[in-house]
Amino acid sequence: MQQIFNFLIRNKNNILFLLLLGISLFLTIQSHSFHKSKFISSANFITGGVYNWSNNIQTYFHLEEYNKRLVEENKYLRSKLTNIQDTISAENFLDSISYEGIYQIRTATVINNNYSKTNNFITLNRGKNSNIATEQGVITSQGIVGIIDQVSANYSRVISILNSNSRINAQLKKTNHFGSLVWDGKDPNIVQLIDVPRQAPVKKGDTIITGGRSLIFPQGIPIGNITDFKLDVSESYFTINIRLFNDMTNIGYVYIIENKDKAEIKALKNSDD
Repeated sequence: MQQIFNFLIRNKNNILFLLLLGISLFLTIQSHSFHKSKFISSANFITGGVYNWSNNIQTYFHLEEYNKRLVEENKYLRSKLTNIQDTISAENFLDSISYEGIYQIRTATVINNNYSKTNNFITLNRGKNSNIATEQGVITSQGIVGIIDQVSANYSRVISILNSNSRINAQLKKTNHFGSLVWDGKDPNIVQLIDVPRQAPVKKGDTIITGGRSLIFPQGIPIGNITDFKLDVSESYFTINIRLFNDMTNIGYVYIIENKDKAEIKALKNSDD
């Protein structure tokens, strides 16, 4: 206590000066609207900066939660868009039949991803307990990923499009010319579309999409752009190189597509055999 008292005695002139300066500033701000407004603006700027800094910290610690919310919202929107597209296709080709509600979309997280082998697989954290089954398509917001081939209670395995056994129906976006999407085992960014008839108007830069001729993927899901192409030995069909929209080396969240009418359509096809 004595030390504080001695400090005040030694610095009384400085303390008195600061006190008088504070009183002067207070009176100036109160009596002049211009100075008052500037002071309030400065105070608001500082307070806003603190609030913004605090909010950024809170946002950082909730990024995972926010990302999950976005995935759920995207799932809902993608489901709506997919079914709307199917409804439009039905109106164009079958007039009175609506395909609305055919596809059920669920989310999953990739827990293992191979892309450097000849036959690559991806493991997801969803299985039978989440209504995941074999022959369901897997995509991201950028394009296709592969098809589920094995399922356990809580996990599922996907045959990546970077797999020599993968065969997916695909077509040119601008026309109805289609072929089979395969991978030659070389570049994880490039896949091939084979068996496209030479009559197809193939151009570099054109977009390739899913063809919708299978029971797994709806038509119109993006795959990639044409980088180059050539005719086969018989000069009857093109082999087209496609640069994927998806970065297959960096996949986190995915969407799983279920065709709810697949069993019914299969049964109908089998009845014709």
